[in-house]
Amino acid sequence: MNDLHSDIEELSFLWARAERNADAAALDKLLAEDFTAVGPRGFLLARAQWLQRYQEAALVNEQFEWSINTVRTYGDSAVLIGIQNQRASYLGHPSNGQFRVTQIMIRKDERWQLAGLHLSPMAQPEPPAA
Repeated sequence: MNDLHSDIEELSFLWARAERNADAAALDKLLAEDFTAVGPRGFLLARAQWLQRYQEAALVNEQFEWSINTVRTYGDSAVLIGIQNQRASYLGHPSNGQFRVTQIMIRKDERWQLAGLHLSPMAQPEPPAA
């Protein structure tokens, strides 16, 4: 693995640690100014909304695990795909699941930032028809 992939993976693991710890201050340093997330049901969250979930203690993670599957680089941008497992609640309602996550990263001012992410729920395969 080259240094470029190491830098990108490091950013991804810093993101996961900040999410696990509900650390809005750490996320504030990792997210690009125009960061946008697509949630598991297709809703959009701008950077301020993403941070606000933790600033207001609306999202509480009981468990948050992160693993990386692939990293692809394209000059000053990268696409990382991984799996997020979480046991959490949002405004007191369960927000548990296993998600395939696509992270879009950019290098700006000599540092990597998370510009966007997309979460997709991972469903179990359908049983074969009888």
